[in-house]
Amino acid sequence: MEKQITEYASGNEIAAIAIRQIGYDLMGYYPITPSTQIAENLDIMRANGETDLMMIAAEGEHSAAGICYGAAVGGGRVINATSANGLLYAIEQFPVQSGTRYPMVMNVVCRTVSGPLSIKGDHSDIMFMLNAGWPILFAHSVQEVYDFNLMALKLAEGVRLPVVVAYDGFFTSHQKRRCMRFEQDQTVREFIGPKAEVYPFLDLEHPITVGSYMNEPDLINNRYQLHLAMKRADRILPEIFKEFEELSGRRYQKVEGYRCEDAETILFLLGSSYDTALEAIDQLRGKGKKVGAVTIHTLRPFPDKEIASFCKNADNLLVADRQDSYGAGGGNLSLEVRAAMQKSGSKVNIKSLVYGLGGKDFFVEDAVRMIEWAENPDMPEFEYYGVTMGEDEGEQLTEGLTGVMPAIENDSFFAPLTRERTQIGATQTKKAENGKVEVSGGSINATAAIPKRLAPGHGACPGCGIPVNVNLLLRAIEEPVVLLFQTGCGMIVTTAYPRTSFKVPFLHNLFQNGAATLSGIAEICYRKQKKGEIPPGDIIFIMVSGDGGMDIGMGSALGTALRGHRLILFEYDNGGYMNTGYQLSYSTPKGARSATSHVGKEQYGKTFFHKDMPQIMAATGIPYVATAVESNPIDFIKKAAKAAFYAKTTGTAYLKALSACPLNWNDKPATERRVIEAAVNCCYFPLYEVEQGKTVLNYDPEASGKKIPVTDWLSMMGRTKHLQKEAYAEIVKEMQEEIDRRYACLKAKAENPIL
Repeated sequence: MEKQITEYASGNEIAAIAIRQIGYDLMGYYPITPSTQIAENLDIMRANGETDLMMIAAEGEHSAAGICYGAAVGGGRVINATSANGLLYAIEQFPVQSGTRYPMVMNVVCRTVSGPLSIKGDHSDIMFMLNAGWPILFAHSVQEVYDFNLMALKLAEGVRLPVVVAYDGFFTSHQKRRCMRFEQDQTVREFIGPKAEVYPFLDLEHPITVGSYMNEPDLINNRYQLHLAMKRADRILPEIFKEFEELSGRRYQKVEGYRCEDAETILFLLGSSYDTALEAIDQLRGKGKKVGAVTIHTLRPFPDKEIASFCKNADNLLVADRQDSYGAGGGNLSLEVRAAMQKSGSKVNIKSLVYGLGGKDFFVEDAVRMIEWAENPDMPEFEYYGVTMGEDEGEQLTEGLTGVMPAIENDSFFAPLTRERTQIGATQTKKAENGKVEVSGGSINATAAIPKRLAPGHGACPGCGIPVNVNLLLRAIEEPVVLLFQTGCGMIVTTAYPRTSFKVPFLHNLFQNGAATLSGIAEICYRKQKKGEIPPGDIIFIMVSGDGGMDIGMGSALGTALRGHRLILFEYDNGGYMNTGYQLSYSTPKGARSATSHVGKEQYGKTFFHKDMPQIMAATGIPYVATAVESNPIDFIKKAAKAAFYAKTTGTAYLKALSACPLNWNDKPATERRVIEAAVNCCYFPLYEVEQGKTVLNYDPEASGKKIPVTDWLSMMGRTKHLQKEAYAEIVKEMQEEIDRRYACLKAKAENPIL
């Protein structure tokens, strides 16, 4: 046995330690709860010079998977981590990698698949990987997360397949436990061995083609080889387990059981619930009941023979699924266990329960009840466990089967807004002789008469700019509105079930597809109005995006803009992925500290310049693009009114507001308006509009004598205060030069009508 030391760590923390010790070349990733901590911890290590891992923050999980695939093809050792809908977003990339036989490791921190949106842990995501051609190791403890990460890479390179290490989100991932790790990194690297490339892609003397187009019979031969590789994985896993046992003293098998030898009833669980069930087994054994528990360490290859061996003496088997394969009479785990037992010729009585969805806690008492369920012949073979039925819900479900659903009472929290109009003309717009839109009125007092679409109640942090900016936007729009929020703080703090802050129609969709979804709503509305199926009249469709939504969702937004749908794309730019704990986004300032751009002796914060999204949107040729800030509310209101005019008459409008986040900018809520104003005065966030291709500069701090150096703005926020140090003078100089360059380009466009 090699020397080991004790770590008190969570699953995510110990995964990062294992990754560092292995010495991977590259990590492509995208922040998503609850797997993000892996990248955050690795970035701390990188900032401190503890690893030279190259970390590439993609704009979405699909691209992260592509980055990883490319690096693996290029011969690198590659790691990724993701969860839930991030896994699903990238899923088309996973069969590509297994089908072309390039090894890597991906940690899947299991979480509920939306919708509705939930960030808690269950197994609805990992089951989508069953047919992707990746071996899947499942860890039920922090110790196993560390051990399986080491064994996963050895397995991946041994069979030339990418491998998943899965474990429960917020249970295994976040709960700290004492565990053992090897003291020396060299021990880990010698266990894994050197990387061998059979067909080096970057051998220019012997070029190869990867991912050829295939028809029959080549494709079926390719799939057969993948099948054989999975069978080889099944054969060599015991060898890897044995080698690791000699190194660490920890013994693993494909299946783990507890007191199963003489058990008459066995509880079968996957993940962290297994550890909870062991206490229930001991309690029931103390009462003379012959019961046991089983879990598995390999979802793929599925250990059917080993499962049958552990359960061969039982009379009753209860398989508990933290996921359902809807309509199949059980989750994927129970379906495969049933098949395994049938193949073995076993006559054991098998029942299935779906439990723990959305991270619902699992207690010892639950395990006891499940065993009682298994032993009770009157209980059905399949059911949901832990469901709380609403008032009369059972009757409604029963009557619904006969087609007689009772009417649902509409118990609103407040009276919804429908087609109210103000008559004050505060923000009525008209076309001027030059073809541009003019706004009359627009004073703060006048717009106060606009009915509030957003209720006062929400869960935003003190000083958060999101409700401020959304309210300013909506105060300028007299017409009825339909809102779509992409995932982000704005959505999370306003729609916690069963409450809502919205008095108007509201829809949520994920980061990457908000604009396309809203375009579908808008077009069906226009169609229904044209056909007379709903009343005529202007409706303003608005997508609200932020918290990095214009990174992962940029493709959808650009596609919507290029198609020219009549709607508003509104971005509150708070400069990071705030709803997942402030990781860098492409709008984060260069040099800023975040949870994935730490400051240390080898790193100064974010390493590249912020994205100029207004100019990107302007390049699509949409009729209206503008920037706005809460520190200049009249300008904000007039631009919102213009955006609404173009959205109802012409095509897509884009409006971007700089949105304060005191928690992650690390400043004081009371000073946020001054911080926002300073961002404008240093020209980091210039106020302008691009109307029908013509740029207009709405405020010039140089002409007003208010221009300040960017360091004055950076010094107002804790996330960038470190840039005042002499060590970072060159970084600040580069920032100032880039900000000045962008502003000079903007002024040139404003002065020249053809630019």
